[in-house]
Amino acid sequence: MREITYAEAIKESMSQVMRENNDVFMLGEDIGIYGGAFGLTNGMTDEFGDDRIKNTPISEAAISGAAVGAAITGMRPILEIQFSDFIMIAMDNIVNQAAKIRYMSGGKANVPVVIRLPGGSGAGFAAQHSQSLEAWTAHIPGLKVVQPSNARDAKGLMKAAIEDDNPVLFYEHKLLYGEKGEVPEEQYTIPLGEADIKKEGTDITVVATGAMVKRVLEAAAELESDNIHIEVIDPRTLVPLDKETIIQSVKKTSRALVVYEAVERGGYGAEIASMIGESDAFDFLDAPVSRLGGKPTPIPYNPTLEKAAVPQVNDIIRECKKLMNR
Repeated sequence: MREITYAEAIKESMSQVMRENNDVFMLGEDIGIYGGAFGLTNGMTDEFGDDRIKNTPISEAAISGAAVGAAITGMRPILEIQFSDFIMIAMDNIVNQAAKIRYMSGGKANVPVVIRLPGGSGAGFAAQHSQSLEAWTAHIPGLKVVQPSNARDAKGLMKAAIEDDNPVLFYEHKLLYGEKGEVPEEQYTIPLGEADIKKEGTDITVVATGAMVKRVLEAAAELESDNIHIEVIDPRTLVPLDKETIIQSVKKTSRALVVYEAVERGGYGAEIASMIGESDAFDFLDAPVSRLGGKPTPIPYNPTLEKAAVPQVNDIIRECKKLMNR
């Protein structure tokens, strides 16, 4: 099977859907001739024109309002926010409007908008452009939250997100844009709320999100030499969350570690850990559920400090060994 990058997979999914459905269009800052902050929309204006690849002013408040309004009237907009950090400028439209209109209208109005959010650290963009804020949005009823970890998942999840009648926040890790993977050329859908077992194991269930999935898999390969076999679960979507896949894995391994890049305090990993503890998997645990998240600090610009602020492969190995000895 051919290999393409994470960025190419997202672009391909959007383009394929746009060729079939004229109600789908994109809007965002510099997404036209410039191709977006990360070049993901390069060439899309040539194919779809200015009417469907809408270059907007620099105002997240304005463009999020336009996207929500267009969705209510029957369109299916895809809004690119240049950096996920800037979502807070659009939070009123997303949290108080998009998330609540279907409920407040008794189901008479849908808001089928996808909001693309490049996030995460590791690219040297410093404190205001490197955050992982997915727990904020996962807290809001009415929003769906997607966090693909590889190219194949990104393509299938994007199609599902565009076709969903609810607002979907699509978190794309900046470090993954250049990562290649095997991706089918034809269209396919990965349902929202369906986790994936990236690696089977018997000793520890490690639930990882976003770019942490790749690091956990690297750690798993090294741990094999110490006869520690971890099972790696990628939720793929935080809301809805596939609880059953996680619970069944923990019942098998009797140990659980949740790894995420966001600040550990108040991060979504706490939700997953709590879910495990409140389920019937609790009776199978041989040790308390552990979390490994980011440090409680703004992301530094210095590359050495930036790495120290979020979990790395060695940190994951250390936590797994610690958990095995508890």
